[in-house]
Order: sequence, then structure tokens, then C-alpha cells
Amino acid sequence: MWLEATGALAGAGGLGYAKIRAPRVYWSLVGLPVTWGRFTLTYRSTMDVCGLTVQPSRLRAFVARNVARREVQPVPPKIRRVRGTSTGLRVTLRLPAGLEPADLAASSERLRHAWGVHSVTVTETKPGFVELHMTGHDVLHRVRMPRTARPHDMVVPVALREDGTAFERDYRKAPMALTLGANGSGKSMYQRNLIKGLAQLPVALVGIDCKRGVEQSAYAPRLSALVTTPDDAASLLDVLVAEMEDRFDLLSRYGVSDLWELPDEIRPVPVVVLVDEVAELFLISSRKDEERRERLVTALIRLAQMARAVGIHLEICGQRFGSELGKGATMLRAQLTGRVVHRVNDKQTAEMGLADVAPDAVTVASLIPMERPGTAVAADSSGGWSKIRTPETSRDEVAGVCREFAHMVPDLPFLEPFRPQLPVSTPGASLTKPVPVVD
Repeated sequence: MWLEATGALAGAGGLGYAKIRAPRVYWSLVGLPVTWGRFTLTYRSTMDVCGLTVQPSRLRAFVARNVARREVQPVPPKIRRVRGTSTGLRVTLRLPAGLEPADLAASSERLRHAWGVHSVTVTETKPGFVELHMTGHDVLHRVRMPRTARPHDMVVPVALREDGTAFERDYRKAPMALTLGANGSGKSMYQRNLIKGLAQLPVALVGIDCKRGVEQSAYAPRLSALVTTPDDAASLLDVLVAEMEDRFDLLSRYGVSDLWELPDEIRPVPVVVLVDEVAELFLISSRKDEERRERLVTALIRLAQMARAVGIHLEICGQRFGSELGKGATMLRAQLTGRVVHRVNDKQTAEMGLADVAPDAVTVASLIPMERPGTAVAADSSGGWSKIRTPETSRDEVAGVCREFAHMVPDLPFLEPFRPQLPVSTPGASLTKPVPVVD
């Protein structure tokens, strides 16, 4: 009896420890079977009370009354597939006539409480079908990227979604992007993960860090260009605009409309421009800086409008990006398809980044707590959005990756004047005074 009691207590203690320290193990052993059973037993009643059922067709109602001799009941979405994962449960549903994905998305909070899971996310897979992503625990508490998340084909996994999948920065789908966030919100951590992934791809990285290079100078071995002052940034952007026009001439010569339609042997290398703090390019301290500001804004707008087709991409970061920055700010923001908003100090900043693409996400971005740095809301022009969090990555780790892949820096003569100077390591002087050896 004592052995049985001790074994039971040890098992309960082990499950309690696993629930806190190894939530994936606890979910696989306990949470998944319990949730699957609860979902199976209460599915029809839950859909009914949440208003996610419709009246059956006339044929079905006729068969139920006259053949089956039973009462006609409302029809919920039909379950096509149920699949368990290490973080939750995925259910594919076939929607009946009269329901749309937005109906299930509006009831996601009620479904979450009904089935006792951490979150429920609704994704439309194809017309008439949706997938419910039920997450059993808070996967953003301790971020662990999926093992299959690797940079490939201009796609960089940079964060983890709330449903346990990887959030990928796809430059083919969203060529221009804007990242907003207050100090200490994890904006720099997001950029580190982005540079870490981009360093492993055959692309040219261009850094614009007007804070004297304190953020991006450590990544110099992998950068094709780095400027640290607004004057140098204006010169660099002029060169990029000229390169964009040359690439358009190349596309016209071969009769194609996109860089990726060119043969591999003549295709120019894609260029990713990383702007650390966009406000430093817009703000001026005297009237004599007005001309430089006009050059900067005009070049950025031209690149944002047309450079996608020639493989030049903008990755712009800042704390705020509104009309108070001056003429051209809102016009540039409208060209930035991808949006990532970290914790902000006011609701207006969240609206600057999300109101025009995903209005429903503004409230979520405004409520990100300070003790969860790296948490953000990612959205795009399709209207969809998701809550993400970047894994903690040190600056030294990213710098090490940049040194490891320094050999992948492409040979681009137009960027050579802006190539960062790498520090030359010299042996230090000896601190001990040599003593002559005598017999």
C-alpha cells in the first residue's frame, strides 16, 4: 500500500512539474487526451449554444421527419479531420451554407473557454473549409522555434505564432515591411533574428543605422554596405535608386516583369535594406537640412513603390511612424505591406501600424505587457493577423553568424564605397618585461 501511494504521489508530482517546466510533455500525456475527449463529447452542443449552427436543407429536413422519424435539428460545421500536435489540436471543418469563417473567428473566445484550451485561432484553408488551431498551453511564455524552421528562398522564420507555428518573413509575398515598438519592447531582438536568417541566404544586406552604428556595426562582416549618418544615407539611397533603374533596363531587355523570371546566370542579387530608426531620416534640426530630407524621403518612396520587381526590399523600423514626421511619411507607410507592432506607449502608435491593414489587432497590440518583451502583432494587407514572439537571441550570437557567413557577401561594385571597414586585429604588447638569460 505504501509503495502504491508513493508511486501515485511521485506520478502526480512529476505531472505537476512537467506542467510548469515541460508543458509540451504534459500536453502530450494529459492535456491532449482530455481535450480531445471533451471536444468530441461537447462539439454539437457547443456549436449550438455559440450560434454556429444553421437550419438543414429541405431534403435533409424531409428525410429526418419522414424517414428517420426524428426531430429536425440545426446543423453544425462537419468535422473532416482531427489531428493532435505537440502544442495543441487542429480540426478541419466543412462549413455549411450560411456560415463563414468570420462567424467562427468572432466566437473563438467562447470556444476557447468551452473546450478549456489556451487559445483558438481560425484559418481559412480553401473556400468552404476552415481549420481550428487550438493551443493547449502558452507557447509564447518560453519560445522554442520548430526544428523545421530554416531560412530558404527569401523566407526567414523570425518568431513563433500563438498557435505554435513559425512566423516567416516572406520577401516574395511582402517585399516591404514596417516594424514599430517602444524602447525595450523587443524591436531590436526582432531585427537580430531577421539578420541572423538573412545572413544565411544569398542576398546583399544594406544597413542604415543613424545612431552611429551602435546596433548594426557588429554585423559588419556580412553587410554589403553600412551608413551611420543621414548624409551618407542620402548618398546610399541615391545609389540604390540608380541601381533600381539599371535593373529595370535589364528586365526590359529580356522582356520580363520580375527579377525572378530572369535566367539564374544573369539574375542580380536581391538587396535587403535595413533601416534601424526611420525617424532619424525624417527629422531635421535646421532649415539647411531640408534639402537632404527631401532627397531621403523621395528615394525611400521610389524604392517602396517600384523596387519590389527588381529585388530590392525595405525593412524599416521605428518607434513611431505618423504624419508628425513630416511630408511623405504617410505615403511611404502606405507602401509597406508587412506590419509588425510590438508594445507601444499609446494607442495612436498601434493605429499607425495596424489600423489600415488589420483594425481588429489594434486593441491586442495596445495591451501587450512590459514583462513580455518580444511579443508583437504581425499583420499584412490581407487583413489577417497573429500574435507572435521572437526567441531571445544575443547580439554576440548574431555577430558570430555574420562572421561565419561572411564569405556570402556578394560582389556589388555600386555598394563598394559604402562597405564597412572591418577592424584589423593586431597582437597586443606584452605586459611583462623580458629578462635576459645568462649563464
